[in-house]
Amino acid sequence: MILVTGGAGFIGANFVLDWLAQSGEAVVNLDKLTYAGNLETLASLKANPGHVFVQGDIGDSTLVDRLLAEHKPRAVVNFAAESHVDRSIHGPEDFVQTNVLGTFRLLESVRGYWSALPAEQKAQFRFLHVSTDEVYGSLSASDPAFTEENKYEPNSPYSASKAASDHLVRSWHHTYGLPVLTTNCSNNYGPFHFPEKLIPLMIVNALAGKPLPVYGDGMQVRDWLYVKDHCSAIRRVLEAGRLGETYNVGGWNEKPNIEIVNTVCALLDELRPKADGKSYREQISYVTDRPGHDRRYAIDARKLEKELGWKPAETFDTGIRKTVEWYLANGEWVRNVQSGAYREWVEKQYDATPAKAAA
Repeated sequence: MILVTGGAGFIGANFVLDWLAQSGEAVVNLDKLTYAGNLETLASLKANPGHVFVQGDIGDSTLVDRLLAEHKPRAVVNFAAESHVDRSIHGPEDFVQTNVLGTFRLLESVRGYWSALPAEQKAQFRFLHVSTDEVYGSLSASDPAFTEENKYEPNSPYSASKAASDHLVRSWHHTYGLPVLTTNCSNNYGPFHFPEKLIPLMIVNALAGKPLPVYGDGMQVRDWLYVKDHCSAIRRVLEAGRLGETYNVGGWNEKPNIEIVNTVCALLDELRPKADGKSYREQISYVTDRPGHDRRYAIDARKLEKELGWKPAETFDTGIRKTVEWYLANGEWVRNVQSGAYREWVEKQYDATPAKAAA
């Protein structure tokens, strides 16, 4: 049994689905179900006895203590986080509450549980904290990619809150001996991505005939990682990572945002051509850049490859095609997210009252 936090979000849900598809080991899935938590993503697990869903907050120590005592997981994988830069600019307090105080309370609950385990179970236990490359700040065009040795220089409330959580995890290892692992990933994309992020937003807006908003000049560079590759990396780090270590996870796909948008448009032109024969590129609209927008991120994932033998299975070309095809085939999921109907689905399917959407 493992405990996954934030397992109804984009990356967490993909991880839970992949874990249960490849392993007979059960998952307790704790998620607060804020705006981006979507149990409809996990609909295929509704009748799976190996998936136990609990709606709750990692900052609720009483709940987390109970779950740990009841289910006795051998590992905790922490995806739970507020994770959207734009939302952090407009409402930073939620990010501090979840990413800093929530991580602190989760660590304390896990430390108490781990300390009381029998010696053999205590030695085997792991706490894996999932973080982001944004904690390292921004790179110029000529800078080498981020390694695990880069100093932290977060530039948004989101990345600052994640940096704080990383520091807490590290300190709980060095101070208390908690057996932790940390992964810092590049930009994820793939199925079940909430359509406020770049790639799904472009797909959804394009199909709806809406403008495709591109910040600034569109030349902000990101390293793109297919979400299922990220999930396989986390499984590998959980299995064999060295305690207390950080592993960067990247896709070796550095691309400017405007190239991503043009690629999505080209795939839609091929797979869902417009009746009038025009290209979706005509919907591209440049908008005012957001405050403090980091210019470039890039991940050097050689440590993960050298120590643990992990490499991404997807190229960007294969991953982005799979992603566009998934959105074209899953219009109902997208519509339910856009309309808020996915919350009604949760209430109907799970007899639970979903958390209120973030302001």
